[in-house]
Amino acid sequence: TRGETMLRLTAGQRRVLIDRLLELANFAVGSLLFGPFLSDRPFSLGLAIGSLAVRAGLLAATFYLVAKEEE
Repeated sequence: TRGETMLRLTAGQRRVLIDRLLELANFAVGSLLFGPFLSDRPFSLGLAIGSLAVRAGLLAATFYLVAKEEE
C-alpha cells in the first residue's frame, strides 16, 4: 500500500527474522530483568518494566511479520 514502508523480504528471510526477534525478546528480558539478580547491582523496577516493554515490542513486531507472511 501507499503509506507502507516495509522491507521486501523473501519468505525464508522473514522466517529467519521472526526466529531472531523471538530470541532477542527472550535475551532482552533475561539480561535486563534477571541480570541484576546475578550481579552486585540492586533490583531496579524501572529497568524491569523497561525490559518487559522491550520484549512486548519485539513480540508485537514478530506477530506483525507472521501476519504479513500469512497474507
